[in-house]
Amino acid sequence: MEQHYKLYRVRELADNDEAFIGALAEAFLEEVPEDAERLKKAVAEKDYYNAYQAAHKMKPTIDLFELGVLDILIEVQDWGKFEKKDLDVTAQLETIINAVENAVSEIRSDFKL
Repeated sequence: MEQHYKLYRVRELADNDEAFIGALAEAFLEEVPEDAERLKKAVAEKDYYNAYQAAHKMKPTIDLFELGVLDILIEVQDWGKFEKKDLDVTAQLETIINAVENAVSEIRSDFKL
């Protein structure tokens, strides 16, 4: 439990309300994988605008659940925001996708969702 994500800040935000913590976990599972796929597609297509939008949308949740990849996500966000055509963010994207997939799997298991 809590190897690929942390609930400390979630618990703090929810004031230890287990129902609210569960709702936040469900929201994570609904939003983040979809946004990660959008980010993956945007980076592959060098769609800077959508890469920026997807990364920007993911930031608060990635930060709240402490996946440990916020700085890397910001790098990818900035790649999109500033259209850094000379930069390859494939490795950073892979790190983010792996972190999301690990967290999704663990949250599903931990919360029985």
